[in-house]
Amino acid sequence: MFAVVTLGVGGYDKLDYCQVPTPKPKKGEVLIKVLACGVNNTEINTRLGWYSSSVNKGTNSTTGESSVTDGGWGEKTPFPFIQGTDCYGLVVIDENDSSSLIGKKVLIRPSMRTSGFESKDHIWMGSDFNGAFAQYVVVPKKEVFPINSSLTDVELGAIPCAYGTAENMLGRAKLKEGETVCITGASGGIGSATVELAKIRKAKVIAITSKSKMEVLKNAGADIVLDRSENLVEKIGEKSIDLLVDNVAGDNFSKLISLIRPGGRVVTSGAIAGPIVDIDLRQIYLKDITLYGCTAWDEDSFPRLIQYIEKGLIHPHIAGTYPLEDIAKAQKELSLRKHFGKFVLIPK
Repeated sequence: MFAVVTLGVGGYDKLDYCQVPTPKPKKGEVLIKVLACGVNNTEINTRLGWYSSSVNKGTNSTTGESSVTDGGWGEKTPFPFIQGTDCYGLVVIDENDSSSLIGKKVLIRPSMRTSGFESKDHIWMGSDFNGAFAQYVVVPKKEVFPINSSLTDVELGAIPCAYGTAENMLGRAKLKEGETVCITGASGGIGSATVELAKIRKAKVIAITSKSKMEVLKNAGADIVLDRSENLVEKIGEKSIDLLVDNVAGDNFSKLISLIRPGGRVVTSGAIAGPIVDIDLRQIYLKDITLYGCTAWDEDSFPRLIQYIEKGLIHPHIAGTYPLEDIAKAQKELSLRKHFGKFVLIPK
């Protein structure tokens, strides 16, 4: 089969579109023909070694040309390997049961809890083992979710990582109907998914983005859209939100904490503007604020997302599509951050 093999930490030259052996499923696994796979920041960040603790700058400042040699997820990144966290595809081989899943179109849950859901031990498809930047991928059968939807292959391929991460954050932080949530980086894949999922929960959504993307977020359902360059504390008001969803971090993080009401929450699964932040801990403990970090997905997050899709509540925004061999072009466009929504790769 053809696949994109990531050779190690570095630039786009580390992405090798080549022929490799088609994987063979073992007992408890299935072979998926990949129909569409989204492009995510996490794949770029792993290739650049950004997750390493030695890196303290934002994702756009990392080039992969430093002394970092590992992706930095915790366990050693298995270079060379096939990345690709999103996967929508067709089951072609089921080693457990020759009839139960074969021929069904499915989404794959990429965040896999290796020791059960009572433990936070986990691995990610496309970061810890071979993923979906290929014509075929092998995954555990228990992570396969048949899907019945009128969405296109491209739209479904854009969903798993961004929407799954967003749903996991909102579920973990227990966002409720009538609460006010402020979402930074709201025009990105996870940000726009969070806007949509927060509105499903009937929350009031304040979306923070660049000026050029404000109108599209209004159309996506955000109640209030603000330019990230504005004085957000002045615009929103201190102690006026219940939940801050922040995957941006960087210099503005400490200011945003003042927006949170006593007893409010912060949830994060990223730090694209820089992972090292200043914070006044008195704002945390004097206001009884809870901070949630989210990487391992909770058991009910992905099944709940499948239900939303099948009820027609999810409408992914597609920034563009590329053939799999043009992955470097897609990642370059993603890194420019001029888009809205997700880029999706299509294997031949």
